[in-house]
Order: sequence, then C-alpha cells, then structure tokens
Amino acid sequence: MRFTRSVLAASALAALSVGATTALASPASAAPNTTPQKVCGSGYKTVNSAAVGSLGTVYLTYNASNGQNCVATIRNNPGKAVDMSAWIYVPDTGESHEDAGQFSSFAGPTYVYGKGHCVDWGGSIANTYVQVYGSNCGALKEHRVTFTR
Repeated sequence: MRFTRSVLAASALAALSVGATTALASPASAAPNTTPQKVCGSGYKTVNSAAVGSLGTVYLTYNASNGQNCVATIRNNPGKAVDMSAWIYVPDTGESHEDAGQFSSFAGPTYVYGKGHCVDWGGSIANTYVQVYGSNCGALKEHRVTFTR
C-alpha cells in the first residue's frame, strides 16, 4: 500500500512538472476579452452565429422582452485595430444599422426591432466578410456567404 501511494505521488508530481513546463514554454494566444452579452446587453441571448474565417465570430442576439435583435462581431485574438464591421437589416421594415471602423476587439452593437421578422446580418474582420440572409425565420432556410477581398 505504501509503495502504491509513493508511486502515485511521484507520477502526479512528474505530470505536474511536465504540464507546468509545457504551459510556460507555449505562447499563450489572447482570449477574446468580451462576449456578445457584454457588447449587446445582459438581456440579449445568442440565437445565431457565423465564423469570420479564423479571425472571429459574428453573433446575432435577441432580447425577448423588447423584441430587439443585436449584432456584434468579436475577434478571437484582440490586438492592433483593424477594419471591422457588424450590421443588421430587416427586409420587411427596411430598418438597418451598421457599426464599421477600426477596432481592436469588437464591432457593434447594432440594434433593430426584429420580433416576428426575418433578419439579414453579418460582419467583417480585416478582409474577411460574412453575410447571412433570411435568418431566424422559422421554417425558411437561411443563406450564408463568406468571402475575402
């Protein structure tokens, strides 16, 4: 029994040493410093998202208490400011909003009233763009487009 405990303790110590060495040797990538809820507000729940290549994600959120949709584009690795955008459009009403410029972490929030309506939305990071059309319409199938310029 004593031998088993000492072998287990030695194995655990060796594993911790290897893990610590690996962790110290590997460069840590920056984690996103925000969430869609921090950008749009606490009452907003993520209802859809689209990857912007490997650079980040565009999030579509919805607040059931006020019927508002919000879009935010969030980088995977915040850093030097780059061209970014977040936009949303309601075809039924013609209402649209966009936030575009040079940002280090996220673009948005952009809000529209969307209760009972399909929405088109998207965003960009650097030269990679995502557009989602006919989204969150129940039985209708959305159409997604990702491209670089």
